[in-house]
Amino acid sequence: MYEVLMYDGGVYKVNELYELVEDVGGFVLQKTQIQVQITVTMAIPEEERTAIEAKTRELGGKIVHVPLAGTEIAVVAPTLGRHHMPHPTCDIAEQLRRLGAITVVMGLARGKGRRTSQINADEKAIIEEYDAAVFVLGNFKDCILEHKVRLFEDIQIPVVAACGPQLDSLPNCEAVVCGIGRKVERMRREEEIKQLDQISEAMEGVIQVKRRELEEDPLFVHPAEVKDRISELEVVQRSLRPAPVVLHLDGLRVKIPYKEWKDQLSAVDVYGRRLGDIATLSDSRLGGSTLIKIMTRAEVEYHDAQRKKGTV
Repeated sequence: MYEVLMYDGGVYKVNELYELVEDVGGFVLQKTQIQVQITVTMAIPEEERTAIEAKTRELGGKIVHVPLAGTEIAVVAPTLGRHHMPHPTCDIAEQLRRLGAITVVMGLARGKGRRTSQINADEKAIIEEYDAAVFVLGNFKDCILEHKVRLFEDIQIPVVAACGPQLDSLPNCEAVVCGIGRKVERMRREEEIKQLDQISEAMEGVIQVKRRELEEDPLFVHPAEVKDRISELEVVQRSLRPAPVVLHLDGLRVKIPYKEWKDQLSAVDVYGRRLGDIATLSDSRLGGSTLIKIMTRAEVEYHDAQRKKGTV
């Protein structure tokens, strides 16, 4: 398995770090340079972490813990209007970004009022494109228990719920963090920062469970390996969209149109195989993006066997 780490340090001799990452079979996922300082997000084999840490100390930098790196998470509120006060929603999204996740803030179309609060099929499908979701529910206990729990009852990805009242549990979600309701200002106080930490800890636990499930039947290739190949495409290099290739736990989001580029993406060579033979490609509900779900080793072996029989 690969582990995603972030180097934070100076640019002096940082090429030595890149060379070491390549030598141990890892990948540089992202570089962000501000004057003479740089942060480098990389995926490396777990057993090579000691070597990377030694090189980091030699360069005078540090390794930053980013447990949510390689994930894309949706932060969902009933609405993004003033009725639900978007401040906590944005603060939660920023907290998850600091731990390495790519986050998207989403407001539902009919979320205002307990009787009209609802989620439609398109919204569910969009949310399920992400690795996990945080639902920010509000302040009223009866409103949450009687109505808003239905917002995520059919969501097929892990859900963490954030709400104002104290609740021991909620159905259809993996974790509940209480004390985060509607607020008219940013979450700056000490107790509010602790609540944000609780959100990130709950999400980290959810993601770790999902990673362990994937390890039971590992992916044929790690998403970082596919990203390394896709990033070489000219259309991706010319893209002006932020983070044109986003890692998921079981695949990637490539921010180029599916219908126009699906054939080129399917033809990308990954260790002597076509990407289309080891992954499924689909059009994102958001438009202008392509979703790639990498098959597990067992699935690839099954499809190989079926091809030999001539049934596929």
